[in-house]
Amino acid sequence: MQALFETHIHLLEHLSVPVERELVNQIDWSQRLIGIKGSRGVGKTTFLLSYAKKTFGLDKSCLYVNLNNLLFTSRTIISFADEFRKKGGKTLILDQVYKYPLWREELRFCFDNYKDLQIIFSGSSVMRLLDNSSEIKDCVAVYDLKGFSFREYLNIKTGNSFKGYSFDELVNNHVQISEDIVSKVRPLAYFTDYLQHGYYPYFLEKQNYLENVLKNINFILEIDISYLEQIEQKYLPKLRKLVYEIAKTAPLQPNVSRLSLEIETSRATVMNYINYLSAGRLIYLLYDQKNSESMKKPSLIYMQNSNLLYSIMHGEVRQDILYRTFFCNQVEYHNKVSFSVDCDFFVNDQYMFNIGGKSWNAASLEKKSFFARDMIEVGEKNQIPLWLMGFLY
Repeated sequence: MQALFETHIHLLEHLSVPVERELVNQIDWSQRLIGIKGSRGVGKTTFLLSYAKKTFGLDKSCLYVNLNNLLFTSRTIISFADEFRKKGGKTLILDQVYKYPLWREELRFCFDNYKDLQIIFSGSSVMRLLDNSSEIKDCVAVYDLKGFSFREYLNIKTGNSFKGYSFDELVNNHVQISEDIVSKVRPLAYFTDYLQHGYYPYFLEKQNYLENVLKNINFILEIDISYLEQIEQKYLPKLRKLVYEIAKTAPLQPNVSRLSLEIETSRATVMNYINYLSAGRLIYLLYDQKNSESMKKPSLIYMQNSNLLYSIMHGEVRQDILYRTFFCNQVEYHNKVSFSVDCDFFVNDQYMFNIGGKSWNAASLEKKSFFARDMIEVGEKNQIPLWLMGFLY
């Protein structure tokens, strides 16, 4: 255990955190079992280490451990947690917990038997923590970490500390909010860069961003999805092809019969793959506002964020598609985004949004209708700057 403490201290001493993530203020840190989910590459490890450093410093009451460590091929989480608490440990942080075969059962045992110990763990967005079959569904507090919002990216690039807003605040006060931001920085000067390489923390490194995103996609397919969904490696080319077909035609109206022919597999398998890609945060499924997600196939499929789309298509993407992907990605985190025949997006069952310069039909004008405009700094009335949608988290 001493070697693990030394690793823990080394990681904290060399930790670089350019901006505090919004999620840290939304978590109830008093819970005894906390799960942090997120897609690969969004910064879960840095998030956990940042919390440990800010809250505990180098105090040995907290310990960060990556379950990739070979120690856990012969050591159980239960025995390790028991030793840690007996030596004065209070908070055990377990990274990549799904790499350990019986992690659900053992976390449940720890929760039930070690009431003086808090466990915080991270894992893939593909993990099913709250399913009825999950042993920890009734005792774990689950939170999702997304990639950087445009607000977080802007704060890093400019050294500002702009705050986030709720969707209602933004819609009702967008003129005042955008005027305040524009008085300090020109957001449009950073917006295009964000769409291309601002969602993942890779832009903080001196490496090829788009290549890192492609590697990330393959890791999600090869490790997260294939491992957790027990898909044989020989079927990986079909998953890759499906991702490319979606990116190439996004936003895609899913024709399951055509897709099954394209990737040479059954209709049922195509739908399973689509759901896996959605769980892995590679795509976003947009459902009709009038239909339950569990009752119907999605009306449209978007790539989950604009960086994925830009990377897969090597920059050959129409701007309007990047803009709509951005809107969907930033808004859906804390809001319900639905498909509607009357507009591009229907938000929280009350706001109709078109992206860019579309016209409204007569029916849509009777409802709460808004434009998210791409090349304006400050809006007016129902015209809201598109970049401002990046201030929702």
